[in-house]
Amino acid sequence: MPELPEVETTRRRLEPLLLGRRFLDIRHGDLRRYRHTEKALGRRVEGLLRRGKFLLFPLSGGLEMVVHLGMTGGFRLEPTPHTRVAFRLDQGAVFFHDPRRFGRIWVVERGDYREIPLLSRLGPEPLSEAFRFPEFWEGLRRSAKPLKGLLLDQRLAAGVGNIYADEALFRARLSPFRRGREVNPEEAQRLFQALREVLGEAVALGGSTLSDRTYQQPDGLPGGFQARHAVYGRQGLPCPRCGTPVARAVVAGRGTHFCPRCQT
Repeated sequence: MPELPEVETTRRRLEPLLLGRRFLDIRHGDLRRYRHTEKALGRRVEGLLRRGKFLLFPLSGGLEMVVHLGMTGGFRLEPTPHTRVAFRLDQGAVFFHDPRRFGRIWVVERGDYREIPLLSRLGPEPLSEAFRFPEFWEGLRRSAKPLKGLLLDQRLAAGVGNIYADEALFRARLSPFRRGREVNPEEAQRLFQALREVLGEAVALGGSTLSDRTYQQPDGLPGGFQARHAVYGRQGLPCPRCGTPVARAVVAGRGTHFCPRCQT
């Protein structure tokens, strides 16, 4: 699933194409997944924002288009065999591509997320000034959940998913099995800093494109952070820190990669 770096990269690539443009036509065949899109017709795109893994498009007239890319969703500049939504603009067009059809689009009154409850529950953005260590530490020490599950929960830090949770835990030298309340302040500080570093580097490199090439930037280019993965997807390969084979387990229902020696 595209995570914060992939969604942020998509936002940055779309911004010069969509900002100030007006939707003339929006075509799709799924009213359940792509809700109220007719309300966006004739509206001008007034901004392109991101919240966690959601893209937010403020529209003229007080409306907002909210996009969640799901597992395989993304925007393309040309139609593909997996185009699900075609947006014709007063200048150009973009296409929502989604092979597995888990992506969702809503058009709502601006800020009214009653149809999208997760969006209202998101924690702070980990690359913003709102992401502060005291609150992060408090969230850890009050929880009996494993660290991997806490990072995926979206309330400690919005937008973190499987790839970047594994990479941040490796960089912080913390086991994904450790409970939040078992972490001391120095370890919590390492994890706090590791999240910011890993996510910042991934955004700078355009996110991670895995072997299935599901995620691509709108112009078709891959991300570059996959070349820096220390543990994610590297089961059985040597840990770049100590040489121990990278292990894989299931934590919080997700496949999790870690070094059994370095991460304690």
